[in-house]
Amino acid sequence: MRNLKRILLGVFILLLVLVILVFILENQQSVALLFLGWSGPQLPVSLVVVVALLAGMLIGPVFAWFLGRSSRSLRKRSV
Repeated sequence: MRNLKRILLGVFILLLVLVILVFILENQQSVALLFLGWSGPQLPVSLVVVVALLAGMLIGPVFAWFLGRSSRSLRKRSV
């Protein structure tokens, strides 16, 4: 049973890497993003999406931690 879990995990990781590779290879068109009047450099779509995903994965938990911390301090004050 333990070996089956390892094999399934290995297959899942390989499929995930394959999907990411296909995504990157299919999205090589260059785009320039415009945000609040600032124009960014020409970058492949796949790079823009991956950077946005990573930024969200970092900012989301930090934001949740900050909100949880502030709500805990409010509960302590009200008790």
